[in-house]
Amino acid sequence: MKKRLVVSCLSVFCVAILHAQSFSIVVDNPSKTDKKDAPVVLKLKDYTSNRVRSAVVTCNGKEIPSQLDDLNHDGVNDELCFLVDLKKKDLQTYNITLSDQGRQKRYPSRVYVDMMISNKKIKESNKQNLYISQLTVENGTNVYSMLHHHGAAFESELVAYRIYFDHRQTVDIYGKYRKGLELKETQFYPDNTQKANGYGDDVLWVGETLGLGSFRGWNGDSPTMLTDVDHRSQRIIANGPLRTIVEVVDEGWAVNSPKAFEGKDDDRITVKALYTLYAGHRDCSVDITFCGEQPEQNFSTGLINVKNSTEYSDKKGLRGCWGIDWPVSEKDSAGHKRETVGLGICIPQKYIVSEQPANKNNYAYVISPKDHFLHYDIIFASDNESFGYHSDKEWYHFLKEWKKELAQPVVIKKKD
Repeated sequence: MKKRLVVSCLSVFCVAILHAQSFSIVVDNPSKTDKKDAPVVLKLKDYTSNRVRSAVVTCNGKEIPSQLDDLNHDGVNDELCFLVDLKKKDLQTYNITLSDQGRQKRYPSRVYVDMMISNKKIKESNKQNLYISQLTVENGTNVYSMLHHHGAAFESELVAYRIYFDHRQTVDIYGKYRKGLELKETQFYPDNTQKANGYGDDVLWVGETLGLGSFRGWNGDSPTMLTDVDHRSQRIIANGPLRTIVEVVDEGWAVNSPKAFEGKDDDRITVKALYTLYAGHRDCSVDITFCGEQPEQNFSTGLINVKNSTEYSDKKGLRGCWGIDWPVSEKDSAGHKRETVGLGICIPQKYIVSEQPANKNNYAYVISPKDHFLHYDIIFASDNESFGYHSDKEWYHFLKEWKKELAQPVVIKKKD
């Protein structure tokens, strides 16, 4: 009887071993400054041929939060991410166990994201309850006013963003007074009691400008909207605990060419944009993939020319502004105050066709994809913050340091 029990236990133990795979990686900080909450992202196909359902990451014997994400919605996790703190020129070993069993442990979330349909039965703007995770509409269907806060909204402890679900697809911003997650409570529209208690609010009027790094077409003279598309979609890919990812897809977009507006399908393109925000970060990365053939057109992005703003540019892809304006149209400004914000964008030079001179609306760039792909990063600060930046001089100094850090991400090596 005892022998059978021992054999049975050993069998279970062996099965458990077969279902798990462990390895170690070394993460190196090449920068001359300390890194906090630096993202480590592993593409699982580079480490295992098995389907991964759960993962555990440890450092010096201590478990740290991690996150698994299915990027293409096929039911299979594609990436594992976790965040690290490293001193300058430091490196650390992390032990990782991947398993095709169980479910990923849910750690306390440091980010938040939602999409909602407006519930007309509920009058309060911060008590809506019709949550969705994705939406696709056909050409000509306008759901901008049907969606609460007009599209997906997401935040870290420092900042919050939203993306308009319409032909503009503008990136808009929500500034905070203190660090913490707020959108679940304010739903981008704090009431007077919440405002009095120190909650943040919308801090930028964007209209039809480029807002903060919105992706647009380019007609040779100015940015163009994503107006004529066969289908328009937004989807929440990742909702924490360490990062949010929002996907925006424009399928069959007629960009600029005359042939496209004649309805010829071969002149339409499909564009997928991923907006990724990590815990502890105020910057958001934008990754744009062009499906099918490489488009021949140029595109555009940039920053709104905030009223009364000063401008900074290094002429090598880093640009910022610092200015003051109403966060809504002036006719709707009752109950609001003028907001001071700093905006920034950093574009790798290989994607830049030209940096356009400022006009009354935008600080624009003309950009072009390489190998069906575009990448840039966006960032902002509100003068309301108790923890942030409060002058253009401070902000522009920070932007220069931010660009240096973007150019020196952590280096990941698998240990033998």
